[in-house]
Amino acid sequence: MPRAYPAEFRARAVALVRAGKEQKQTAVELGIHPVTLSSWVKQDRIDRGELPGVSTSESAELRAARRRIRELETELLIVRQAAKFLGEDRPRPKGSSAVIERLADTGVPVDRACRVLGVARQNYYLAKRRPTTKTQLRRQWLTGLIREVHVASRGTYGYRRIHAELTIGMSIRVCERTVSVLMTQAGLYGLPGPTRVKRLRVVATADDLVNRKFHRLRPNELWVTDITQHRTKEGWLYCAAVLDAFSRRIVGWSIDSKQDSTLVVNALDMAIRNRRPEPGGIVHADHGVQFTSWVFGQKVRSAGLLPSFGTVGDGLDNAMMESFWSSMQIELLNRRRWKTRVELANAIFEYIEIFHNRQRRHSALGYRTPIEYELQSEHDPITAAS
Repeated sequence: MPRAYPAEFRARAVALVRAGKEQKQTAVELGIHPVTLSSWVKQDRIDRGELPGVSTSESAELRAARRRIRELETELLIVRQAAKFLGEDRPRPKGSSAVIERLADTGVPVDRACRVLGVARQNYYLAKRRPTTKTQLRRQWLTGLIREVHVASRGTYGYRRIHAELTIGMSIRVCERTVSVLMTQAGLYGLPGPTRVKRLRVVATADDLVNRKFHRLRPNELWVTDITQHRTKEGWLYCAAVLDAFSRRIVGWSIDSKQDSTLVVNALDMAIRNRRPEPGGIVHADHGVQFTSWVFGQKVRSAGLLPSFGTVGDGLDNAMMESFWSSMQIELLNRRRWKTRVELANAIFEYIEIFHNRQRRHSALGYRTPIEYELQSEHDPITAAS
């Protein structure tokens, strides 16, 4: 680090050189480097107007101006960050101390934040030393639980499902509004809900035994089925699924790289083997060539079930299945890029069998999971039916 010389020392050394003393000898006698003394002499000549350049006073003014600019930039940054914390997209903290606390967490010096925001430093530290209330402790505890539930839901749950998990799954008394506020403060949000399906008025070409009335009182009375597809770097992957309208449970599924009748027949076969339905149940699908194929129809009839087809091109006629695909699209498929078909197939299997059937709380089921809803219906069929 260069040695700092007093201003008077520098002036006297320059005065000796101006008086006629040899510059190198003066530097040696004063114990300073000749280059240093040379720069002092040059600056003195600039200050006197003998050489062009920036004078010492002008240089000091420039340094002061740059320092002030840096201070103003820091103050502007503090104001912007405070405005962000106080913005409409965030709940307003109670008092300026909470804003200063957040600014300090981002690395802003407390003294400077207090000065810019017009808060006495002693008042800030006084508020900081104030003991935490029981309400604040409970909110901090609830926020931790909300984070755990949000992570367990793979970041998909909004405040309603998290409220259901807290009240039903954990027996914690808390209102939806509190959960919503705490999630907003913690920066936690659920994924957006399914978009509305555009209705196309096309004449049906086969009997519709459902007529958009999907509610059923017992399992296996109505199954809805359909196919979805998603792209990987290796190519497209297709999934056919069979959903029980009573509990929203996926009772059969099939995943393959080809979209043919075998795909839907395998999904239906899994559903039949898993559920062993009584004759008379309905299997509802659209008019895709896979579902109108002879082999699929034969599989339905051989199990004693009745085939049903919605209107051509009308997603509302199979709205319950479309809703499931939309949820899986939002909560799984569109959240990342998939490299291989095997990777995506494993993720779909995990989503259906672990998350959707056993963990995901459905608003239409009173925020119970499909399997939980079916188990409860076995013990209390009247409550489940309602």
